[in-house]
Amino acid sequence: MATSKRDQLIETAEALFYREGYHATGIDRILAQSGVAKMTLYKHFKSKEDLILAVLEARHQAVLERLRKRAETLPPREALLALFDGLQNMIQGSEQFSGCLFVNAAAEYQERDHLIHRCSCAFKTELLAYIRELLERLSAPQPQQLARQLQYLLEGALSMAHIEGPGEQAHDAKEAAQVLLRAAGI
Repeated sequence: MATSKRDQLIETAEALFYREGYHATGIDRILAQSGVAKMTLYKHFKSKEDLILAVLEARHQAVLERLRKRAETLPPREALLALFDGLQNMIQGSEQFSGCLFVNAAAEYQERDHLIHRCSCAFKTELLAYIRELLERLSAPQPQQLARQLQYLLEGALSMAHIEGPGEQAHDAKEAAQVLLRAAGI
């Protein structure tokens, strides 16, 4: 729940960007939906791109904080597999599942040196580091390679759920992840 006008703008923009896309969502639509005045928007954000970056950074922080809290309460192997359960809940829990906020941003801002593209990449890089850290706690052989393979399963399930519509994509990916973990002796 938004605690300030800035937060209200970020929450509204995130929902609209996710459902309708970044380029397709105009500032006026965000303002109308949020009930915030244009002057207030520009007090907090210099441009629409600044608002997009704030949305991505807020989501980045929220997701990684949730993952780290989970990793404090679960053994590393369970925390790894919980990634797939969380993804399945996300896929099934959305009326209008529209894929990944970060992948969608990178697709709309395709130039790799664009700040929005780099912000999306930073999230995926930090997610990979989180997975690798869990694998290192398990003394997994080749933790970087295995982390990438697990991330590919997550990303593939996410993409296919977007393309096909919500189904059992993350459950299927979790089964493949368990095969990989067993093959690595963990």
